[in-house]
Amino acid sequence: MAAMSTEAAFTSSDEWVRVSPKLVTARRISLALTTLPVIAVVVVLFIIPGIVVAVPIAVSVVVVIAFVWSWWLIGRRVRSYAYSERSDDLLVSSGILFRRLVIVPYGRMQLVDVKAGPIDRALGVTTVQLHTAAATTDATIPGLEPDVAADLRDRLAQRGETRSAGL
Repeated sequence: MAAMSTEAAFTSSDEWVRVSPKLVTARRISLALTTLPVIAVVVVLFIIPGIVVAVPIAVSVVVVIAFVWSWWLIGRRVRSYAYSERSDDLLVSSGILFRRLVIVPYGRMQLVDVKAGPIDRALGVTTVQLHTAAATTDATIPGLEPDVAADLRDRLAQRGETRSAGL
């Protein structure tokens, strides 16, 4: 198989499958829930006597800016996730500024996990995670519909068994 440049791999004619847009909602709910304790701290800063009013105002401005930026970034980040099943391997692409392409040969797969947290389950999305012998390999595909994730898990497990049998 001929070597392929990274940019060519990102723009190749392989059929790329995007993740569900429901993942945006799930990630934004998680962002809102993690921001609640920060809001509580800001409220306490306003209540504590002796603290200069400029301090909680400055903290509030930083929190609002970080929240709005993260809210926007989540939408962009989710749109960057995609995967492509080829004959010998699986391509997983992610990233906005720093694009990442993980290529996992089917014969190297040891385990395929499907997992979902409570927010993901409520919104009907799951994550497929591939485990290989290499400790540094992190091929994760978040935001798949449960039936799509189960089908992908079964296909990958079957292809992995077929390829590793020949080793």
